[in-house]
Amino acid sequence: MTTFLLVPGFWIGGWAWGEVATSLRTAGHQVHPVTLTGVAEKAHLATPDTNLDTHTDDIVRLIEQEDLRDVVLVGHSGGGMPVTQAADRIPERIRRIVYVESGPLPDGVAQFDTNDPAERDRLRARIGDGHLLPVRDWDAATDPVLLAGLDDAMLATLRERSTPHPLGAATQPVHRTGAGDGLPVALVACVFPVAQVEAMVAQGHPFFAAFRGGQLRGLPTGHWPMLSEPKRLAEILDELSQTP
Repeated sequence: MTTFLLVPGFWIGGWAWGEVATSLRTAGHQVHPVTLTGVAEKAHLATPDTNLDTHTDDIVRLIEQEDLRDVVLVGHSGGGMPVTQAADRIPERIRRIVYVESGPLPDGVAQFDTNDPAERDRLRARIGDGHLLPVRDWDAATDPVLLAGLDDAMLATLRERSTPHPLGAATQPVHRTGAGDGLPVALVACVFPVAQVEAMVAQGHPFFAAFRGGQLRGLPTGHWPMLSEPKRLAEILDELSQTP
C-alpha cells in the first residue's frame, strides 16, 4: 500500500481527483485529495494574504496531522509549486514527488513569471486591484490543445465548479532550500510528448532540468488528465509507486 497525496492545479479542488482516487483505493492505496485554501469549497477563505506559503502549509499540515509517512506527493499544474515547497520542508516524510503536467520551478521563480509579458499585462489589467486570478473560460473551441479529451459534460462541470484562484499563490516566488532536491521525482507529460521533454531535460532547460535521472511517463491528452484520462493516470501513479 502507498499513501498518495493529490494536489490540484489552479481553480479546482480535491473533487477533480475523484475518479483517480477511487481507482487508487481500489488498488489498495491510501489516498488524500487536497483542496487548497481559497479554492473550491474553501473559496470563502481566500484573502489578499493567501499565497504560495499558505498552500504549502495546507499540505504540510495535513501530512503532519495525519502522521503520514513515505508519501507519494502528486502535484498537478500549478499545484506543483506548493508540492515542491512542502517536499523541501519535510523531505523525511516524502517517498517520491510526481509532477503531472508540472515541474519544480527554480528558486525565486513564480508561476506568474512563466507567462509571456503580454499575457502578464492582460491578466494584471483584468485583475486590477483584486486578489483573485479569474477562472479560465473552459472553451474547447479556443483552447483545443490544453482542453483535449474533455467532453461537453466535463467542460460544463468545470464551468460550474471552478473558482477564482488566490493571486498570491501564482505571484509569490518558489522558495527552495535544497532539502528536498535528493528526493526521487517523476513527470507525467500530457501536452508535451515525452521525446520533447527528454530533449529539454538534456538541454538543461530550467523548467525540466530537475527531471534528469527521474521517471518520465507520457499520457497523450490535454492538461487535465485526472478528468480526461483518470483510469490511465491512476495506473501510471500506481506503477510509479512501485518504482524503486
